[in-house]
Amino acid sequence: MLKLQALVALGVTLFSTISTSSGATTIVVNGTASHSIPPLLYGLMFESGDGGLYGELLQNRAFQQVTAGTAAALNAWHAVGSTTLNVVRDSTPVSASLPNSLQVTFPSGSGVGFSNEGFWGIKIDSSWTYTASLYYRFPTASADFSSQLTLGLKNAAGDVVASSSVPVQGSQTDWTQVKVTFTPSSSQGAAGNQFFVTLDNTSGSNQTINFAMLSLFPPTYKNRPNGMRIDVAESLVELGPSFFRFPGGNNLVKGQTAATRWQWNTTVGSLLDRPGRQGDWGYVNTDGFGILEYLEFFEDTNMEPIMAVWDGYALGGTAVPQAGLDPYIQQAKDQINFVIGDPATSAPAALRASLGHPEPFKLQYVEIGNEDNVGSAPSTVQYRWQTFVNSLSVEFPQLRFIATSATFNPRLTPNPTDYDVHVYQTPTWFAQNSFFYDGFARNGTQYFEGEYAATSTNPNAIFGSPAQGRLLWPTMQGAAGEAAFMTGFERNADIVFAASYAPLLQHVNSTQWTPNLISFDSGTVYRSTSYYVQKLFSLNRGDEYLPSTLPTPTGTIFWSVTRSISSGEIIFKVSNTVAAASDLTFQLPFDNVASSGSLEQITGALSDSNTPDQPTTVAPVTSTISTGQTFNFTAPGFSVSVIRVKAS
Repeated sequence: MLKLQALVALGVTLFSTISTSSGATTIVVNGTASHSIPPLLYGLMFESGDGGLYGELLQNRAFQQVTAGTAAALNAWHAVGSTTLNVVRDSTPVSASLPNSLQVTFPSGSGVGFSNEGFWGIKIDSSWTYTASLYYRFPTASADFSSQLTLGLKNAAGDVVASSSVPVQGSQTDWTQVKVTFTPSSSQGAAGNQFFVTLDNTSGSNQTINFAMLSLFPPTYKNRPNGMRIDVAESLVELGPSFFRFPGGNNLVKGQTAATRWQWNTTVGSLLDRPGRQGDWGYVNTDGFGILEYLEFFEDTNMEPIMAVWDGYALGGTAVPQAGLDPYIQQAKDQINFVIGDPATSAPAALRASLGHPEPFKLQYVEIGNEDNVGSAPSTVQYRWQTFVNSLSVEFPQLRFIATSATFNPRLTPNPTDYDVHVYQTPTWFAQNSFFYDGFARNGTQYFEGEYAATSTNPNAIFGSPAQGRLLWPTMQGAAGEAAFMTGFERNADIVFAASYAPLLQHVNSTQWTPNLISFDSGTVYRSTSYYVQKLFSLNRGDEYLPSTLPTPTGTIFWSVTRSISSGEIIFKVSNTVAAASDLTFQLPFDNVASSGSLEQITGALSDSNTPDQPTTVAPVTSTISTGQTFNFTAPGFSVSVIRVKAS
């Protein structure tokens, strides 16, 4: 039996019986708040590779983590004309972190060279100025050779729409950087467009040139160098998130082995000094989007980081023995000091200052590892948690450390102040578990719902294939179920301090996990049904929770009532998780209630989804409704609604 004693203990009257009038459910609202809504309640969790939020347009730009001499090493690169391409382990690499280069043999002729397809296309916008760069050297001096390299963009038909040329000298055997800008003559659909580099080789003989660290950037969010893709970043900001959980889940916090884990110090400084790493889900991470880029993005968007540190357990199942944890604890300390340390006393903080940010960033929460409740992690979590937290808390007593094991199983020492809980389930499970947190003990422990999503219609195949019920895209049924679950966050916001849907982003041409909150291709962003639920809840969260008649835990209609102190509005969130409409009557205890309010709503059929082919099947609709001290409302089948009405 789910427990409601916790809210009763707060001294607030609860209306535990749903009353009906003429078939309608009557919801009686209490005007006395039971608890405040935490400022971090709704935010984001990011676990994606390149080609999305990071603005770089070239795929496999620096030949990181590939085997030289193989066809796979040339991924996304193509010869133009009879040019010969090969990835080599350079005898004189551009840097110790980037040992590979693209060796290109240009035959005699004009316009011979190579191209990059981008991340399944490159968006060409005539209002944008692009920045292209590369490093080149002649492996063998050709003193008499002098010509032009041309960098530019071609559309799918092969027409050049932007280009810029620079001189090259055959005597240049040391690495030289080339950087140009260009503005396309016309805008083009993204599919099939390519970046190209050609050489005007009229010397009559082949010319071999090595290339490294090639890059193409469009304008970025807030014009940050090495920054974020504008439309993807804006889609995140549109949600009004308060925090960003980083550097991710298993892909970036665990690694398959200790050696392949994400390490903050390999993601800072020059791009030439970032070796990248093989990601856990099959793709290479360039780490161009490093710890500083994360933190600057949070600062630009008024988000607060919830940061994870590696805690000695790898996804492949290996754990560092307790006696061997000291180097990893030191690396965690250095990572934290890079974020909040004093440059006068901390070398990592001094590095941050040298990179242009002397002031500390904001940081309150640090996660110890990720999902220490799965695989063989529980068998070692006690000593790993204890060793990490005991050491980190001495140096950073102001921080709260979040445990990622199962809640209170096993018992950890010191007792965690905060737990990260992850739930992937069916739409029906979410609808039937809106009271999930009501039974949690009020013992001072706080909870972070760090990952959750309706992923499958089959409870026996939550991580199965589409043939087994796995959802390719969020559905209206799933979004309504998630919304029902989220009403429980607000009702239990005295212990639930933050929540983030996951996974966040998917490139439609390369997807490891489905469904995702936001889908995109090289030119367009697609907002899902679940995206609009997150937006509705985040932008209408209120400041304090008002108790009301409680939904039936096993019912089909769920709600939450909050108050915005600044606007003087009462905010009703209603989720209908079945196809049949539901009639509601709200009774407010206030003397002055406006006669009309605003309604924002999404609704659709059970399996309705927003896809690249049908991106606006479900979208919010805003209208005005009649309100008062008592007012009626009909929640359509499979819908999520937010009503705002002024009352005092």
